Amino acid sequence: MFGILVGVITLFIIGLGFPLVIRGERYFGYLCWPYMMGIGILIIAASLFIQNNWLCVVVGVVGATFIWGSTELKEQAVRAELGWFPLNVNKIKLPFTEIIKTWKAPHL
Repeated sequence: MFGILVGVITLFIIGLGFPLVIRGERYFGYLCWPYMMGIGILIIAASLFIQNNWLCVVVGVVGATFIWGSTELKEQAVRAELGWFPLNVNKIKLPFTEIIKTWKAPHL
């Protein structure tokens, strides 16, 4: 029963990851991917110290969803440029974007 419930919860959390990617790209642009990946890594690291199995799994899946989302931001930017999603030209500038532009964005 534990495995089935974990699977259902995982699907729900991953489903919540799609709006996270869409909104993240719309408001911050795809150059926020290192921040999103860092948050995911920190959340996964935090899950290693949680004793409760249910909470550990849920927190780990949330962290993995953030890491997956960081790899989807570039593709979401392309989808917005194609007109599939609303394009926001007035994105919020995050620190270090000039440095991040020199890095290759991750993708799966």
